[in-house]
Amino acid sequence: MAGCFAVDLAVVPGAARLALDGGSVPRRCLPWRDVNLSSVSGSILTDTKKPHFGQSFKPGAIPASQPSFKFGINYGTGLVAGVRSVESPLPDDATACNTRGNEWLMANRPADAIRAYDRAIALKPDYVDPYFNRGNALLRLQRNQDALASFDQAIALSPGLGLAHYNRGTVLQTLDRLPEAMESYRKVLVIDPANVQARFNLGCIHLQMKQFDETLECMDQVIERAPEIPEPHNNRGTALLRLGRYAEAVAAFSRALEINPQSAEAYSNRGEAQLQLRNLESALADVSRAIELRPQQGESRFLMGRLLREMKRYDEALQQFYLAQRLPAPLAMLQSEIVTAKVHGCIWQNLEEELLQLQQDIRARQPVLEPFSALSVFDQPALHKEIASRLVERDMPGSAALGAIPVRARGEKIRIGYYSADFRNHPSAYLIAELIEVHDRERFELFAFSVSPQVHDSMRERLVVAFDHFLDVRERTDLDIAQLSRELGIDIAVDLMGFTQATRLRCFSYRCAPVQVSYLAYPGTIGASYMDYVIADKVVIPPHAQADFTEKVVYLPHSYQVNDSQRKVADRTFSRDELGLPATGFVFCCFNNNFKILPPTFDGWMRILHAVEGSVLWLLEDNPIAARNLRREAQARGISADRLVFASRVPMDQHLARQRMADLFLDTLPYNAHTTASDALWVGLPVLTCSGQSFASRVAASLLHAVGLPELVTQTQSAFEARAIELARDVVQLRSIRDKLEEQGPQSPLFNARLFARHIESAYTTMVERAHQGLPPDVIEV
Repeated sequence: MAGCFAVDLAVVPGAARLALDGGSVPRRCLPWRDVNLSSVSGSILTDTKKPHFGQSFKPGAIPASQPSFKFGINYGTGLVAGVRSVESPLPDDATACNTRGNEWLMANRPADAIRAYDRAIALKPDYVDPYFNRGNALLRLQRNQDALASFDQAIALSPGLGLAHYNRGTVLQTLDRLPEAMESYRKVLVIDPANVQARFNLGCIHLQMKQFDETLECMDQVIERAPEIPEPHNNRGTALLRLGRYAEAVAAFSRALEINPQSAEAYSNRGEAQLQLRNLESALADVSRAIELRPQQGESRFLMGRLLREMKRYDEALQQFYLAQRLPAPLAMLQSEIVTAKVHGCIWQNLEEELLQLQQDIRARQPVLEPFSALSVFDQPALHKEIASRLVERDMPGSAALGAIPVRARGEKIRIGYYSADFRNHPSAYLIAELIEVHDRERFELFAFSVSPQVHDSMRERLVVAFDHFLDVRERTDLDIAQLSRELGIDIAVDLMGFTQATRLRCFSYRCAPVQVSYLAYPGTIGASYMDYVIADKVVIPPHAQADFTEKVVYLPHSYQVNDSQRKVADRTFSRDELGLPATGFVFCCFNNNFKILPPTFDGWMRILHAVEGSVLWLLEDNPIAARNLRREAQARGISADRLVFASRVPMDQHLARQRMADLFLDTLPYNAHTTASDALWVGLPVLTCSGQSFASRVAASLLHAVGLPELVTQTQSAFEARAIELARDVVQLRSIRDKLEEQGPQSPLFNARLFARHIESAYTTMVERAHQGLPPDVIEV
């Protein structure tokens, strides 16, 4: 095509905003734009390969690509830009009509240009130029489907016209027809392998489709040809971030900032990577700089709020979230972050209204709440399932990237893989440590897949010794972890994380093992077809509740929760005075994390304190903001603030010892005490609970049944309050319960790790046998 040149034609609507997993920040992407030539003379072939980048996308988002378009114009002689000739009849010569159309298009009269191109095509149907140029005029009018048809006609006449394939790709990208757009860009690269812009856009689509390894390959090739352009470095960092290669992501974003120190996007992105590495101060500096450069960028405000929430600066976090909320572009998951900050800081103003709005948004299929947060605020297992299933479908659907997974032959030890970020001093590790030690090594071989940061503490050392193989896979991608699991012949992959912090749930989407199991940390359904079983008991998941789980339920005979009977209690007797407790009076306590305390629970506690004169409520001081707010809320309910006593965090053995100074543990709803209930029962402290509808709201009931104290399980809030008041007033009855707990608790099934091991091993054996027989997962009762 003679006289073809590239022009930046800004006709694409603003980028859509879409969100990925895990509360991540919505981002947008503009692939680089072609060079915009302000003046062009006839018959000049402009360098269409010169790279010129526009705004990049940032990590955590599907890049809503806003590609630029090239269009070619064949100039004849006598072109005078801006000459108005619409009143004159069109020539009877196809070339002259094409030239007239070019003149009108350059004068921003696309409708007139289309009339001229149509005339040229009518005069000469095999003339490629007017088809191509007509496509660009249609783009000016945002008639993308018609433009696509014009480019297809140009390609039919001239299959080697790379510019037409490129434009076709950009239109398809805008129409969200991504596989077709990729094919168009690949054809451009066959015709012109050095076309960096097409390769960049192809990489953007790979990222949009969560094909992160392919994204890296494209961006590396772009950087090889254009190393001093910042955007591919930034986008390379995006892919590394999504692959969990956080240190490499920081390096990529740093390189982008070396090239362009004024890039708010790169600062924000690097802050996200630093946050994942738990380098909170570095993250704070980066995100602060991003906001300084672009104070109206909602994504950076959102990220700053998340960062401040991680630092337990909940008031400041809310300020950033509300600033982001007032900006014009909506941010998915923003309301989830607002609610999360509020419940962690016990900031309850307007919380009830916001929770009602969240429920409406969820039912309208909007991505507004993380699964773990949903467990904390809603006692609705069907809603939990809906939220989890949508997140999995959107961000971590099952993948066939590694192909079908074979079942290993019978006759060898069953290989169990346990996957966690919490093989360290952490509540989950406190529960599971003895199970690992007492597993039957004649029948089972145990593998730990640790994705936690490198730590050296007593629990980590204990677990390294307990497992047959302890694998540090924190730097591996999700795909790599799945591939390694297959190479090691894992028969059953047990996820100990679910949707909790630092989860690597996506590795299970590739199938780490023929059988995959959800257990312990996340008390709800994963909502994924690739998770086969969930370990439970008939208290936490009654048979009628199986419909709320996508997994098949494995019923253990006592409690689903394993416990370590080797937990040490400090050999120390605390005085009430040194703990801040009054010299006399009944001591109610709750050492659950503060985010589990919701207004209805707190209302009930305050009514109990009203009824039991001289009593106090002993709580964990998770953060000073929550403590301050809870004291204020108590006063608003007519209870003196000094009747709330807060306990700071201390080493576990001392925490267990000091609990003996309490009289009765009051549970929370809808998220019960889990490990904290086991702790209390282990030291002989009775736990009073109210059983709800969801798994998370029935855990304490499961523990109490297993320890032989079902009389401490209530079914309604009023019964809970009445029972607490009754026990506080009846010293003899409470003493009887404590004696019963001290006598039978240590010998109960709840604290018998060896018995638990035999039961779960029976379940594991049944799972593997079903897999050998080619049978699908089904409910298992041990």
